[in-house]
Amino acid sequence: MSLLKLTVSSLAVVAASAGIAAARDNIQSAGSSTVLPYATIVAEAFGENFDYPTPVVESGGSGAGRKKLCEGVGENTIDIANSSSRIKQSDIDLCAQNGVNEIMEVRIGYDGIVFASDIQGPDFAFTPADWFKALAAQVVVDGKLVANPNKSWKDVNGDFSDQPILAFIPGTKHGTREVFDEKVVLAGCEESGAMEAFAAANGGDEDKAEELCMTLRTDGASVDIDGDYTETLSRISANKNAIGVFGLSFYQNNTDKLKVATMSGVSPSVETIAAGDYPVSRPLFFYVKNAHLDVIPGLQEYIEFFVSDEMAGPDGPLAAYGLVSDPELAKTQEMVANRVPMGPLSN
Repeated sequence: MSLLKLTVSSLAVVAASAGIAAARDNIQSAGSSTVLPYATIVAEAFGENFDYPTPVVESGGSGAGRKKLCEGVGENTIDIANSSSRIKQSDIDLCAQNGVNEIMEVRIGYDGIVFASDIQGPDFAFTPADWFKALAAQVVVDGKLVANPNKSWKDVNGDFSDQPILAFIPGTKHGTREVFDEKVVLAGCEESGAMEAFAAANGGDEDKAEELCMTLRTDGASVDIDGDYTETLSRISANKNAIGVFGLSFYQNNTDKLKVATMSGVSPSVETIAAGDYPVSRPLFFYVKNAHLDVIPGLQEYIEFFVSDEMAGPDGPLAAYGLVSDPELAKTQEMVANRVPMGPLSN
């Protein structure tokens, strides 16, 4: 995973206050590589327009960022976890164990997951079932579950190009992978009828069926990418027949190199995601440690600035980069201003 630091400042250690060994003179965040460019844009603008140091923004993956957030309270822990998937109960439990009792969930907007190949390659019109049949460890053939025999995309779908299946997908620590598993692989398992077959083969156990649905082949056709989208792009540059999984905004900034596929008949775009038409979209978040709000200089101002109309609105720089502006942004702004911690995850 690449590491981006906008500013490296020495940490000013002062006397402990309210049980927190604070305070640093800068804000620190880590997490999703998808959210990284948006946080970078905001951090740079914040440093230029406010009397606070430019925040430090690191990558590392959504899950890793949430884990770091939950390490505890104090100046040696981060203030914000950027995440392209929603926080899990296991994260919340870890936070509670380490004294992080109030977390603010801030939704900054939406993004889509797109499937793109070399600009000179063939066109693809995918469904989730196509991806399941291409990458699952087991598929249904003639009514029976068998080890995946498909070697080319034409084996998966007769309308596709006869090129070898080679897919570069996000590694398991990425928030993008969670959405890919759930909205593409799992959905494709259901579409193809394999879910029903897995359940029948395991005494009707639906949890086991879902686990088997999302078990991918290990013969080299599916390759996990632990780095960010730039690594996926470089892999495709070196393997012209490969197809990669990207965030919409990354694709939009590399249309000279990549050709995007449709999913279930819909082309990915800001417009189709905002309308709810594109099936593989997801909200983007960051999570704030409320205990740091009055301790880390500028933290409250930074999060308010991040979700302001000026930054996250439909005419702001985040939208210009590719973020789909949240129609309920005003509600988020009010929640941030009132420092409302998130409730139970089921809410």
